[in-house]
Amino acid sequence: MLKTTFRTGQTLTITGVPTIKASHFAVNIGTDDNNIALHVNPRFQRYEDYKRVVFNSCQGGIWGSEIRGGEFPFCRGTEFKIIIKFTGKEFVVSFSDGSNVVFPNRIGLEEYPFINVHGDCSITSFNIV
Repeated sequence: MLKTTFRTGQTLTITGVPTIKASHFAVNIGTDDNNIALHVNPRFQRYEDYKRVVFNSCQGGIWGSEIRGGEFPFCRGTEFKIIIKFTGKEFVVSFSDGSNVVFPNRIGLEEYPFINVHGDCSITSFNIV
């Protein structure tokens, strides 16, 4: 977990590399493990998903409805970049290939003190402006 706060109007940029045998990894932004405003989950091969990016939120430990992105801009062992712009109303998530997904701010707060990246990847840079 990273000790920083992500606020309305800010942009978060994460650069990293999925492991050679990656099955999935996730970026979570929220207030804690049970209240996640944005869950970005690239799945190389996990559950019924093969090369899909799944977006969701969690409130009080209960997951909402998933949204699946159309493109899969990740490759095992190859650097990726995820850019997340927080407008207050929504999160605009952009990837290295230029594709993007808009995900609503279902929790509705203006700032989130919890940012967690976990799973089969190594983070090489993390920046909020």
